[in-house]
Amino acid sequence: MKFVVKKAWSSGARVGALEIGSCPLPIETPALLLSTRKGLPHFISPDLLSSLPSPDSHLLQVSPLHFLEGLSSTTISKIGGLHQMLGLHQYGIAAVAGDSIHCLPESKGTTKLGASFETPCGRLLIKPNDYLEMISCMRPNLWAALADEVPAWVSDKRNKTSVDRTLRWLDDCLALNPGSGSVFGAIVGGPNLDERKRCAEEVAKRNVAGYWIGGFGLGEHIDERPALLSAIIDVLPNEKPRMICGLGLPEEILQGIAAGIDLFDSKYIYTLTIGGFALTFSLDKSGNQYNFQRSQIGSDLTKINLRATVYRKDMSPILGNCTCYTCQNHTKAYINHLFNVHEMLAQILLEIHNTHHYLRFFHVIREAIQDGRFEKFRQTFIESRRVNFEG
Repeated sequence: MKFVVKKAWSSGARVGALEIGSCPLPIETPALLLSTRKGLPHFISPDLLSSLPSPDSHLLQVSPLHFLEGLSSTTISKIGGLHQMLGLHQYGIAAVAGDSIHCLPESKGTTKLGASFETPCGRLLIKPNDYLEMISCMRPNLWAALADEVPAWVSDKRNKTSVDRTLRWLDDCLALNPGSGSVFGAIVGGPNLDERKRCAEEVAKRNVAGYWIGGFGLGEHIDERPALLSAIIDVLPNEKPRMICGLGLPEEILQGIAAGIDLFDSKYIYTLTIGGFALTFSLDKSGNQYNFQRSQIGSDLTKINLRATVYRKDMSPILGNCTCYTCQNHTKAYINHLFNVHEMLAQILLEIHNTHHYLRFFHVIREAIQDGRFEKFRQTFIESRRVNFEG
């Protein structure tokens, strides 16, 4: 893995290029990691992955813990790793155990034993050597060390414990050294500025390829995040990539990019798709959201609910100017019908559109950073959305 910062601004926003051995072209950052279930997006089949913008869509995020049911790690290793098993030879795979699975430490014994996670097989104790064995067998391009993520309402003492455990598990992972992929050190600390800074400072001292910032989206207020992100980013070296989970809304993505984050997870897209929502916010280069058709029923000015009866006879695409496979071939009425008859094709078409739309959103953001107008873009985007909601 190789990461290069191409342009950075004093505000914190930056654009870069992430080169991964299996990807034919560098992935421009800030970028979206496509969240997967056992290596593939939840509803997009491998043949339809090629319909998404390339190479923006070539970075997949997987949780090793999802593989505790089904094929064993040993079997995956014998096949040749995840790339070989999935047939996705030109895609990058990032393994993050915190993907939709929260660490729930036991009251006793985890100091030396490991972490207790809720997994598809129930609650299991995962030791660093168990985790590293999974990583070694799967052979991802990059992977994040184990992290003790805690909700925002825990005590300062519990936050300190989570930082101590996370650092200890990182040291264990580095000592075991599977020789597979590039390790990202985990940074936690909840809403405690001192613990966040302490964790970041300690991880920055380790020999890691990048940084995975965990513990966000677990109850903290959005207004708390700028200070927390600054406390972390200020002590991290500029030449290494930074990944974060838990920031999904467009405003949250912009907040993270303003702080200097390079990689984001996409569980927000899965949540939207399951709910029947299609993203419709404007991708105007200025960030302006005023031109939205406010009369649409089943809309909150960001997305529309395609389960709503108002779309039963709507023969238009989700967005007229969208170039995704769904909008080029199908109508709102058809997707509404698919939901009514409980066909999974509804989720397939919807996830294609939502993923495509969010990837385009990141493209517009990168252009704004390159042109030196990101702050203006962000302020216009947020302000116009606020006025629309209040109007």
